[in-house]
Amino acid sequence: MAYESSVPYRAGTEGYASFRIPAVVRVRSGSVLAFAEGRVSSAADSGDIDIVLKRSADGGRTWGPLQVVARNGSGTAGNPAPLVLAGGRVLLLQVHNAADATEDRIRRGQVSAADGRRVWLQHSDDDGATWSAPRDVTGMAKRPDWRWYATGPGHAVRLRRGPYAGRLVVPANHSTPPEDPAHTGVEPRYNGGHALLSDDEGVTWRIGYTDSDSHPSVAPNETTAAELPDGCLYLNTRNQSGAAWRRADAVSTDGGEHLRTPFRPQAGLTGPVVHGSVLYLAERDELLFCGPAEPDARALMTVRASRDRGLTWRTRHTVSGLPAAYCDLVTLDPATVGLLYETGDFSAYSTITFRRIPVEEPA
Repeated sequence: MAYESSVPYRAGTEGYASFRIPAVVRVRSGSVLAFAEGRVSSAADSGDIDIVLKRSADGGRTWGPLQVVARNGSGTAGNPAPLVLAGGRVLLLQVHNAADATEDRIRRGQVSAADGRRVWLQHSDDDGATWSAPRDVTGMAKRPDWRWYATGPGHAVRLRRGPYAGRLVVPANHSTPPEDPAHTGVEPRYNGGHALLSDDEGVTWRIGYTDSDSHPSVAPNETTAAELPDGCLYLNTRNQSGAAWRRADAVSTDGGEHLRTPFRPQAGLTGPVVHGSVLYLAERDELLFCGPAEPDARALMTVRASRDRGLTWRTRHTVSGLPAAYCDLVTLDPATVGLLYETGDFSAYSTITFRRIPVEEPA
């Protein structure tokens, strides 16, 4: 079966050396918004980086011109985490830092609070055509002792069911200062996951669950979330611990305020240490996870599915055997999901590609 694919972003074009960190949502009009980091001078994770956007009015088959949504001077604006409110407003959480504030220096405590990771928020009331100026929400979103900080990346969640309906949940991660004087702060044990919560459509924010002291075999990092039909929140995280399992998951029964249990290994999802994406399909009562499936390399992008709310997983769709890295999933219509992912013939970072995937696989 032929699957429809398009390439909204290609490295070395449109004024950017590299495009990375995809995030995607479908807005009220039906248009698809594909966000990414536009890295000006190199593929490095720090430096001059903008948040860019392309819009598609035909379900990801073709794309409009590149828009720059956020700049931070010559510094970094990144980690896009978009979500769509009930009234149609699009929110975009993001993180800024100075150009020379590398993740290593931040984790070691060598960067000032002003130059380190700060959390910003923008919105659009016209389906992404224009955007508000960014608003600094660091005081509500980040504890003073946290060093590294990242929103998402990938789409965030607006809860639709149960007592917490309407709540906004943005998965995020952070690092804490070392407890042992012999440590530097870059050790995996100082990774932590948390959620940002808003009950007033993004006007104010607070920190929900935190998981900074998991078992040594789990070090939560970049996290993705999906609401289950009973209103519970399923969370799946990149595991930085160095253990054999590279994914961990958890469930919140109170809208992201707390975790029912700490993140625990999810050995059913093989793959490298990398970001992934989850999406719940209500019509099929099926939870999807997407990420590379090759255990020792960022390659073999694969969609896996669970019919028991994330307890067990099976392969749903193998995208390709090519190099592949970060990704994000979106529902396009009842019969189709969209996958925005990093891939290329010889490098996972050559393009950000969009693929339309039918919900019903051929027999």
